[in-house]
Amino acid sequence: MEPASSSNGGHYQTQTLDEKGIPQLSATASRDEQFAGATEHGVTDKLPVPSTWRRVNSRIENLAGFEARGITRVLPEERQPPSTASDVQVAVMWYSANISLNNLAAAMLGPLTYQLGFLDCAICAVLGAFVGSLTTAYMSIWGPQSGNRTMVVLRFFMGYWPSKILCLLNIILMIGYATIDGIIGGQVLSAVSDGKMTIIVGIVIVSVVCWVVAVFGMAIFHKYERYSWLPQTIALFVLIGSAGAYFDASAPSKNTGALLAAQRLSFFNICLYVPNSWAGAASDFYVYYPEKTSKRKIFLLTLIGLWTSFSFVYLIAIGLATGVANSPAWAAANNIDSGALIVAGYEPLKGFGRFCSVVVSLGVIANSIPSTYSAALGVQVLGRYAKVVPRYVWSTVIVLIEFVLAVAGREHLFTIFQNFCALMGYWAMIMVLIVLMEHVMFRGRRGFDWSRWEDKDYQPLGLAALAAFLVGWVGAVLGMAQAWYTGPLSDLASGGDVGLWIACGFTIVSFPPLRALELKVFGR
Repeated sequence: MEPASSSNGGHYQTQTLDEKGIPQLSATASRDEQFAGATEHGVTDKLPVPSTWRRVNSRIENLAGFEARGITRVLPEERQPPSTASDVQVAVMWYSANISLNNLAAAMLGPLTYQLGFLDCAICAVLGAFVGSLTTAYMSIWGPQSGNRTMVVLRFFMGYWPSKILCLLNIILMIGYATIDGIIGGQVLSAVSDGKMTIIVGIVIVSVVCWVVAVFGMAIFHKYERYSWLPQTIALFVLIGSAGAYFDASAPSKNTGALLAAQRLSFFNICLYVPNSWAGAASDFYVYYPEKTSKRKIFLLTLIGLWTSFSFVYLIAIGLATGVANSPAWAAANNIDSGALIVAGYEPLKGFGRFCSVVVSLGVIANSIPSTYSAALGVQVLGRYAKVVPRYVWSTVIVLIEFVLAVAGREHLFTIFQNFCALMGYWAMIMVLIVLMEHVMFRGRRGFDWSRWEDKDYQPLGLAALAAFLVGWVGAVLGMAQAWYTGPLSDLASGGDVGLWIACGFTIVSFPPLRALELKVFGR
């Protein structure tokens, strides 16, 4: 390969050419955007950077394959050329990132916590995965169009300042899922070693690999996801062959009537929340795609990658969970943790089964990398001081936070998952609805000037979006059903978690009139 340089209207580009002379993805921001980002609001005047640190930073950012760019917009002339391979990568990336053990843990809640039978669980899981994938697929279309990260795109829909609230929530969400990845990966590795390796050691392994890939950025991330799905898929098919005889496809639900309906709804929501939670990061991975990339193509490929991966993993998890009642060995393993249950599923294969257990445990890395990457970008969006700090520094800090949280919560995975998923699912769905309504009802064909991603005067004031978001949250609180709180509307629904749907209704009713009023008063 050889580098090729070009100057374009004040922008200095560095492209890497492959052996055929085709430009590869350039991860370095244009010079004028780097300068603008570094000097925004005079931040660099207030924060003098020692020359030693400048030299170290320059050396790090010049490493081969290293993505120096933070949240600055990727200009159209800096994008990668269109190709069939990059199109396929859209679906592959999402599939690879989500055939992981953390999603197995989510679907196990159906039989083990909500006492649902196999058929009820399967229907709720597949349909829930589809609905949740729709929201993330919709949010993904903005990446190629704008060249901006998801939380930056949100400024055009919710305003500069209100969008920071959702940015903070998304950081918490991404860190939370990466924490769960570390816990379940550590559980499986500990179970494989018969407890000789502690869960903490497994968490360390997951954290270190995640850190390396998240720090280097988009290029190595896409390469990792391009190949990591294959051993994962093979290992999961081996699990089906090994444990399938114990799956109880005829297992009935243990309750009836209104209580059964409430449990179905709650489990459906859990299966929806997980793919839906990617909505706040969906555009982050497409900013290097050509500006004219078909929105329909991005939407469908993202939907395919998400829905197939979640449906596949959910159904395996449901099978494992239904087998607990029929296998004393599985019941004993489940009493330890979900990681031990997965290892028990491979037990008939002896040594090869333990090898497969290691493969699937390391598969959580493919899920934690995009979470960590997006969380680091989100920190930069929070403020001008945070933006000055390089993305790779924030990635390092976030991995350390994820490690500490995983160690602290390693004995409480199911409790964390059950409560965390729901809380994060509420705000993500409210966000998507506001974006959709602003897009369809108020923007129409006017479009956006994406180059004005830091222009507060161009972006909406955001009062309507903020008010609708808070109103939506009131609905969520009234209808939520969590271990620590049950809303009054949930009590009326036999304890079912109706918070998501009440939140959606409140948001849909409140945003249009509030936004129309905002436009009339402020004109933007």
